[in-house]
Amino acid sequence: MTILPYGSWPSDIDAQQLVSQSLGLAEPRWDGDCLYWLEFRPNENGRNCLVKRDNNGDITDLLPNPMSSRTRANEYGGGSYCVSNGTVFFVLADDQRIYQLDANNPQSEPKPVTQPGPYRYADLIFNRQRNEIICVREDHSQPGEEETAALVAIDCATGNTKILTCGDDFYASVQLSQDRSQLCWLSWNHPSMPWENTSVFTATITESGELEAIKAVKGSAAGEKPQSIFQPRWSANGELLLVTDESNWWRFYKLDNNNQWQSFVALDTSTGNAEFATPQWVFGLSTWDFLNEDHIIASYTIANEWYLATITISTGELTKIPCQYSDISGVSAHQGKVAFLGATYNQSSELVVSDLSSTHVVRGLPSTLNKDVFSKPSAIEFGPESEKAHAFYYPPHNPNYQGPDNEQPPLIVMAHGGPTSARSNAFNIKIQYWCSRGFAVLDVNYRGSTGYGRDYRLALNGQWGISDVDDVCRGAEYLVEKGLADPNKLAIKGGSAGGYTVLAALTFKSVFKAGASHYGIGNLETLVTDTHKFESRYLDSLIGQYPQDKALYEQRSPINYVEQLDCPVIFFQGGADKVVPPNQAETMVKALDEKDIPVAYVLFPEEGHGFRKADNMIRSVEGELYFYSKIFNFDLPENIPAVEIKNIG
Repeated sequence: MTILPYGSWPSDIDAQQLVSQSLGLAEPRWDGDCLYWLEFRPNENGRNCLVKRDNNGDITDLLPNPMSSRTRANEYGGGSYCVSNGTVFFVLADDQRIYQLDANNPQSEPKPVTQPGPYRYADLIFNRQRNEIICVREDHSQPGEEETAALVAIDCATGNTKILTCGDDFYASVQLSQDRSQLCWLSWNHPSMPWENTSVFTATITESGELEAIKAVKGSAAGEKPQSIFQPRWSANGELLLVTDESNWWRFYKLDNNNQWQSFVALDTSTGNAEFATPQWVFGLSTWDFLNEDHIIASYTIANEWYLATITISTGELTKIPCQYSDISGVSAHQGKVAFLGATYNQSSELVVSDLSSTHVVRGLPSTLNKDVFSKPSAIEFGPESEKAHAFYYPPHNPNYQGPDNEQPPLIVMAHGGPTSARSNAFNIKIQYWCSRGFAVLDVNYRGSTGYGRDYRLALNGQWGISDVDDVCRGAEYLVEKGLADPNKLAIKGGSAGGYTVLAALTFKSVFKAGASHYGIGNLETLVTDTHKFESRYLDSLIGQYPQDKALYEQRSPINYVEQLDCPVIFFQGGADKVVPPNQAETMVKALDEKDIPVAYVLFPEEGHGFRKADNMIRSVEGELYFYSKIFNFDLPENIPAVEIKNIG
């Protein structure tokens, strides 16, 4: 092995591979023996392509480039298509209308179902009996006012739309009973987020297609305590099943013949902390499905490592299925087969089909890299017992290089977005990019993250900018104490809400020596007054009510204390970002520049919240590496386009 300074190791993982290894797979769904899914393709300007595998195993793109299926409902989208008997209904990204496509006819062209208008649609389901789509619709017809949401039925022959129910701020998880006579859905209202307080409603569908006997059956609307409910579905015999966290952990419940909710899954000491759900940032999520009348197939997580199991509905018996994947999502079943998205620490997400005894890979990106190059993560805990936090630690790793004996590696602490989100140990080519160059990486699931129960998830309420900042700082200090990181080369990076944690940690603490903010938040007051509906009251829980608690927003906004910020930062920002507008980054950049602190600003004018185009994804990661090389003073083994860094010698 060759000895080189940490950070300067040549690597087989280049920025181009970050794009080529970034095929996004989402929402697998069965239609008979045919399987459908979405592919996010950075090399095709970040479009979402609908893909079909027929019963012969042939795979076909259903949408020609540049067409894309993507809804902007709740800004984050999801649930943009459904399929029935070979007919696909999908939301077209360009105009947000619903289109219809015959997937069995290669010559078929998409035909519009809905009329042009200021609407966005999500969670599409098809009611064959009435030839209509039932879905969530957002109405943006009143400029300057908050959009409204409703459940609607759309006649596929005429495009006529009928409101089924409205009045709540948000709707999701629309499901028909198998006999098409009943409907269930989730709803919630400001200031709650779906991982805090949702309710389940049911209704009977009349012969004329109206809803009657609308009833709240679970959640606060039904007179119960606040709880987060996930993925309600009707069984073949008409039972309603769902996942709720009323016991602290997201667990299965069913509505019995006595109209009582029963927790029915038998868990042992090895599965006692299992959770069968994930936060609903997007529509269309699925952690479970029916295998047959008395069995479901479910994925569950314990401390953000995922597993697969069958559950017998009548007895609650859980049988774990041997599975190589440690990250599992998008579960969809049909006649004893299950399709899901699976990943390991050294294999990116792939679409697989299993008959529960063997697994077949349908779609994925076989890496051209030797898997020996990948750093293997380990789960760690740190902090005081009453404030314990979690993370995945990745040591620097490259089979051809090692650092000098008298040096510790630079460390990048990663703060995930949300902040109500989580990181698993699934393959992340961006993390491996850094580790293969001699960086250590700590991917932190700070308090407020999911996967550790409701109490941990809500521990950030009222504490955003405090507890998360403490946790990322303690994580870095923990690794320094263990001799695993250079205290003079500690960096922190994050996007969106993670970018806020970055800026708050750099402003209010003195642990880190550099930072990278990807579309991060510098001014909480600007965020609370200039963001979209889905998150417009999010900060009520995380900070306090505005403007009543204006002082708290001011105290926790890094921009108001920029005089305390004395280390270099690089900012990456989308010019079309509606979630975190560019003025957030630009205000911070100006303040740092006026203090003569090294600062860099990279703007992608056409990007929104998160970067979808290949060139921009490459530019952001290479720009960050270039920035660190100048701040931490190490040579780059490759030619990377320079980033303008102000105030650097």
